[in-house]
Amino acid sequence: MGNQDSKLNFRKAVIQLTSKTQPIDSSDDSFWDQLWSEHTASVQDVFTLLPASEIRMVREESPQNLATLCYKAVEKLVRAVDNSCRTQHDQQTVLNCCRLLTRVLPCMFEDLDWRGFFWSSLPAGQVQEGEEAESTPLAVSLINAVCDLLFCPDFTVAANKKAGPDKAEDLQAIDSCEYIWESGVGCASSPPHHPQYDTNRTELLKLLLTCFSETVYQPPSETSPSPNRWIQHLTSADNRHALPLFTSLLNSVCAYDPVGMGVPYNHLLFSDSMEPLVDVALQILIVTLDHDTSGVLRESDEQPLVPDNLFINYLSRIHRDEDFQFVLRGFCRLLNNPLMQTYLPNSTKKVQFHQELLVFFWKMCDYNKKFLYYVLKGDDVLHILVPILFHLNDSRADQSRVGLMHIGVFILLLLSGYRNFGVRLNKPYTATIPMDIPVFTGTHGDLLITVFHKIISTGHQRLQPLFDCLLTILVNVSPYLKTLSMVASTKLLHLLEAFSTPWFIFSSSTKHQLVFFLLEIFNNIIQYQFDGNSNLVYTIIRKRQVFHSLASLPTDGGSINKTLSKKPRRHIPSVSPNTDSSETPEPEAPSMEGSRPAQPAEPGTLKVSLPETPGIENMTERESAHPASHSNESAPTPTPANESPLLEQCANTRQGDGMEGPSIDNSSVSSNSSQAEADGSRPLRRAVNQRQSIRLTDAAVPGENGEGSPQWVPTAEWVRSWKSKLPLQNIMRLLQILVPQVEKICIDKDLTDESEILKFLQHGTLVGLLPVPHPILIRKYQTNAGTIAWLRTYMWGVIYLRNVDPPIWYDTDVKLFEVQHVQHE
Repeated sequence: MGNQDSKLNFRKAVIQLTSKTQPIDSSDDSFWDQLWSEHTASVQDVFTLLPASEIRMVREESPQNLATLCYKAVEKLVRAVDNSCRTQHDQQTVLNCCRLLTRVLPCMFEDLDWRGFFWSSLPAGQVQEGEEAESTPLAVSLINAVCDLLFCPDFTVAANKKAGPDKAEDLQAIDSCEYIWESGVGCASSPPHHPQYDTNRTELLKLLLTCFSETVYQPPSETSPSPNRWIQHLTSADNRHALPLFTSLLNSVCAYDPVGMGVPYNHLLFSDSMEPLVDVALQILIVTLDHDTSGVLRESDEQPLVPDNLFINYLSRIHRDEDFQFVLRGFCRLLNNPLMQTYLPNSTKKVQFHQELLVFFWKMCDYNKKFLYYVLKGDDVLHILVPILFHLNDSRADQSRVGLMHIGVFILLLLSGYRNFGVRLNKPYTATIPMDIPVFTGTHGDLLITVFHKIISTGHQRLQPLFDCLLTILVNVSPYLKTLSMVASTKLLHLLEAFSTPWFIFSSSTKHQLVFFLLEIFNNIIQYQFDGNSNLVYTIIRKRQVFHSLASLPTDGGSINKTLSKKPRRHIPSVSPNTDSSETPEPEAPSMEGSRPAQPAEPGTLKVSLPETPGIENMTERESAHPASHSNESAPTPTPANESPLLEQCANTRQGDGMEGPSIDNSSVSSNSSQAEADGSRPLRRAVNQRQSIRLTDAAVPGENGEGSPQWVPTAEWVRSWKSKLPLQNIMRLLQILVPQVEKICIDKDLTDESEILKFLQHGTLVGLLPVPHPILIRKYQTNAGTIAWLRTYMWGVIYLRNVDPPIWYDTDVKLFEVQHVQHE
């Protein structure tokens, strides 16, 4: 009953606050104490008992009361710090004030006239006797008090000295570096763990996050030039807790182990106080690290307009290998946690903050290049790659997870700009997570290609802006891929077959760039990793008509117009896994290649909008690769085909690197001997079997998304301008040399199994027969305003949707993005 009475009293105070026409006196403590000192309502209760509509009513009709409410709440926090928050009553008052401010602040931020309230002088009549008129801005007092309370012995940290109200330490003089929450970076000792301290920290951090959310109430055009003053103060030298707070947040995230001792179903038996803390700590980190003020200068004297962000400064200065190892292990552990498979269903706790983790990983690599090089130095980068590929594959048809698709691809684009990433992809992949992709025996490079093919072929149309990024990643790693499996080789040819369709190329001014990317992939592998890639060479030979068709692409106006007039809803013929016919198309094949509508979100959920992503030309810069300059590993440096050892075509000196015919996936390549016999001695004529075929529909044309407008008309001059630059020379030379040899051996030996052809190709050579190897050009990610703005919107959108208990920003007028409510049909 007592709890019900306290809620009733709180509700009565709220009604008084909204109904009284005269301002309530700030010295009327008997009234104000009803809001924070005489009840124990949870934060969920506060949000229920104080609706946003009533806060707006006070804001519009009784602004003096709202101002006094904020002032008195902050005053209570400051006085709690002065008293070292030593009593249970003080601690409950602090929590109640935090909950109340967390509820009220978003409704103030949505009104432009109220955003400056916390940064102005105290409202008239609020200055108490004995206080100076030129008082510290309320926002500064609030941030300072919260930071002090985050390192308050017996409230948020365990006391190092003898505890007790009479022996409490002075919070304003305490050395918070002695009270870092977790061991890890900059802290070797592990402090004792108390669930109640975790809960109290979480509520204080939620208030900080709410303070920082002023950003979401500004249109995207206003967020860049105007720094967020809340974040600016927290991360500046004016905050004496900046270093221990940053270290505590970082260590709390990276040390968290959701599985713990591994007892099955322990998360159902005991509440985990750490997960909510890690959740909000991660959100605080990515929000503060997004606030980069290093480039903001005064126009007059070129001095910094705002102080540097110390969080970014501290992050960039981490340099010890043991610290990198601690952080990287934390990333790998948490990113792979949702993918864990157990014999007992749902027996292991699964965390849900993978999106925030990916943003934090991006920021870490962006601000600390030494960390990025450390990640790329070992196989741990594959523990980052696999969960990203899992999420990309799992999210490809869900329109509510478009942002997750983008951040995953952006991270892979960043990593692919470094040679070590391409080299690491040659490590064999063992399937340990459930993914609906063809079964294959191969490497992580095969996994990358297979998942990318799945995204392009079965994703929805909103992913089309990512096609350039996906192929750019494959271009960057292609010079280092030693042994592609038959499945991956088939997928690459399948993409070229789709993208080289004449009407598809002519449908937009940029579609031909996809073909250039794919041809560059083939050229890189042929020139630098010919040995070991017999599967790809064999697939190129079998699908050679694709290259011949591309070389003979019409360039006269009449043929172009004729092609466009025949723009039917058709798909490229391909063989079903369950049929031996190589000529019969399957009209019932599922719509693919970005033509599939996105699956709607579940009714009753929320979606947030995202800005357009910049073009690949704005996201990357071409750099010459120096394969041997950044690594002294035993991994292979690309060897040009012209410089490979001379091998006789029929010599038995190599074993094909273990890539033998029988291991090929039957869903992708047919090895049916009876079919080969039916084809006579021409097994090369058999089409490559695929689980699906790419259908090029009108929805796949970006004209519907604004890229290729209806006014776009391809001209003969335009086609000739880029067709003459198609890099087909190496591939045509390869076909000219190998096709007659393969056909001859098929006839001479009456071959009925493609494994014999693969063995022949494994021992083949193109030494001295190809042009001089072209230089490897890597398209490295470069920071640009477009991706920075996109990342900020995505990050806040994720935070908005993740904070539903309580729903901090749910019913307020955010401006940074649009919120769509998915209705029940």
